[in-house]
Amino acid sequence: MPNIKSAKKRVKVIAAKTAKNKANRSALKTDIKKANAAIESGAENKELLVKAAVKKIDQAVAKGLLHKNTAARRKSALAKKANA
Repeated sequence: MPNIKSAKKRVKVIAAKTAKNKANRSALKTDIKKANAAIESGAENKELLVKAAVKKIDQAVAKGLLHKNTAARRKSALAKKANA
């Protein structure tokens, strides 16, 4: 445990940021899984779920959770699956 006041604050701030990033990443994975499940089952709302997943991916890039090329790859894979 740090002794310096600023170091103590950094520990708190990093813990808060880590929790927020973990929640956002988890929500992103959930949306992608829902979209993939809808595509595989041939659900009627699959376009809606794919659109929501793509939006979530774009938001993750804006928040710095994903690299833009990773996001492009994931969106491409989703679109490819949806159109197949």
